[in-house]
Amino acid sequence: MDQLLNNYLGDIKMRGLARIEQDVLGWVDIELDECGPYDAICKPLAMAPCTSDVHIVWGHAYMSDAPNRVVGHEATAEVVKVGDKVKDFKPGDRVIVPAITPDWLTVPAEQGFSQHCYGMGTGMSFVTFKHGVFAEQFHVNQADANLAHLPEHVSLEQAVMISDMMTTGFYAAELAEIKPGDTVACFGIGPVGLMSLAGAQIMGASHLIAVGSRPAAIKVAKEYGAHDIVDYHNGNTVDQIMDLTDGKGVDKVVIGGGGKDTLSEALSVLKVGGIIGNVLHYDGIETIPIDGLSWGQGLADKTIRGGVCPGGRARMEKLANLVEYGRFDSSKLITHKFDKFDDIEEAMILMRDKPRDLIKPAVILDD
Repeated sequence: MDQLLNNYLGDIKMRGLARIEQDVLGWVDIELDECGPYDAICKPLAMAPCTSDVHIVWGHAYMSDAPNRVVGHEATAEVVKVGDKVKDFKPGDRVIVPAITPDWLTVPAEQGFSQHCYGMGTGMSFVTFKHGVFAEQFHVNQADANLAHLPEHVSLEQAVMISDMMTTGFYAAELAEIKPGDTVACFGIGPVGLMSLAGAQIMGASHLIAVGSRPAAIKVAKEYGAHDIVDYHNGNTVDQIMDLTDGKGVDKVVIGGGGKDTLSEALSVLKVGGIIGNVLHYDGIETIPIDGLSWGQGLADKTIRGGVCPGGRARMEKLANLVEYGRFDSSKLITHKFDKFDDIEEAMILMRDKPRDLIKPAVILDD
């Protein structure tokens, strides 16, 4: 890992939006990471802030010991420079930049867990090891494996939502091993939760129950296949789901949003033999409570699976195919659109404050 980090050092100054210190967001001039022989330098065409960025600046995620680190891990971009060993990309190419850009030359990557190449979640090189994508230019390691060509008929709005939101949400459905005909509860209908719901629908779920209350998100949830909406303002969440399933519960659960009690609620509505796919980051929560009875005191054959979505080129290309061929439109997540580079700061504040009409802000610099 030391060699990887050494390869990221450089001396070209770039402006970027950074976590200055805990709870402080601001602009900095940084040294652009060196373009190694297998790497690329890119400039953003579209950027979007994530709840993870909010956790990094104003929460408890990743980088308490990394002041002045540029944030951001959702982007589409134009390639500016490539190393002499890069085969499939050249300057001028328009690309999808995955949020997860692992070091593929590691044992965990060989074992199928590239997103954890140096330990839990360390496949997210942006911010974890180096500056993120909210900069005038940024570095991408192992470009042939970690960039994907932007298809001609996929818009920047669609593509920037593929880079993290779509891949993360769909991973929840994959973790839950959703099968055709399954009844599925989706906890949380923020941007990741909506993608979890959409992934469940594409994988063949029949009765989709979405848990959330924001009108803008409810509208999109229905467009993505939700049949019923459960709002905790209208009563106990578990009771409402059990009523909607005639007391039977659901076959699978996907969790893309919620709080410390969400996992316990999910177990309570899950049938025996069911699976929970969790991609929610329980930021700042040291202990996650589980109702013992709903888990059969550990003997209910209910499976809890949680993880960071895989990264890399192949996954981006598969997801982009769904968009390119009209199977899915990821751009429905974007409710607030900006068009100037400096607007990423306002977009970050919006993502932190989460007004009720927000699903996802994005900065689109080039249509």
